[in-house]
Amino acid sequence: MARLENTSDYVIAPAPKRDGLTRRVQGFDHTGAAIDLSVVEERPLTIYLNRREIVTAMTIGDYPEYLALGFLRNQGMLTDADVVTAVDFDAEVETVVVRTAVETDHEDKLARKTRTSGCAVGTVFGDMMAGLEGVTLPNTPVRTSDLYALAAQINRTPSLYLEAGAIHGTVLCQGNRPLVYMEDVGRHNAVDKIAGWMMSERVKAEDKILYTTGRLTSEMVIKTAMMGIPVLASRSGFTAWGVDIAQQVGLTLIGRMKGQRFVCLAGEDRLIRDADPATVAPEPRKSARKAAE
Repeated sequence: MARLENTSDYVIAPAPKRDGLTRRVQGFDHTGAAIDLSVVEERPLTIYLNRREIVTAMTIGDYPEYLALGFLRNQGMLTDADVVTAVDFDAEVETVVVRTAVETDHEDKLARKTRTSGCAVGTVFGDMMAGLEGVTLPNTPVRTSDLYALAAQINRTPSLYLEAGAIHGTVLCQGNRPLVYMEDVGRHNAVDKIAGWMMSERVKAEDKILYTTGRLTSEMVIKTAMMGIPVLASRSGFTAWGVDIAQQVGLTLIGRMKGQRFVCLAGEDRLIRDADPATVAPEPRKSARKAAE
């Protein structure tokens, strides 16, 4: 039996047994045998900024306030200069209203929407590169020993993915410690929850690493850069536009990170190679779900 990491190490850890995130569904397998399967719930959440409806996102329903704050922050609809006076969630009508001291005007952004490649259909308002022109990411060094340690701990943490699958995870990390682990049906939602938590708790970004289970797309790179985080890593692969943008904004982009291996396609100058890959334990051949049992 593989050892699972202690979730008390996290500020926010996954809660795979939390009520309302999954439900049991009866079905049949390929042999015709009856099965009872845990599947992820999916529900709409409508986000308002003051009196204006902004978007309806499909989400698993946890941390709606963080999701709303982070979405608006990553779309450039909330800035550090805006004073948020309230974030009100109404579970009955599945709505979050973010209120600011001074109402903002975002008709131009609302008039231009770009549908992205994210699972559960992500949406980016306005020009996708808007707001990146002034982004300068800190040249914070990254130790490969920390990357290996993070991957080992995160991949062994009990999660909704291990419980039911059909989910993406994103983890905010500092050094070799994972801090906040968010999951959702779309990787962009998981990132926005982390952005909302950082905004709410006034957490600095310059010494952080963002780890995701999903593809390293343009949207993921843009969101990470807009959050001010200098490093984005994933078990999965890259899109060409994601790589182009990472190179343009100076973000360290690491993908295909499994066991002893990873590939860095942007920002390699931040890496301090202080770990011999030969000393890193390979990932077990059996699936993560089996490892959790």
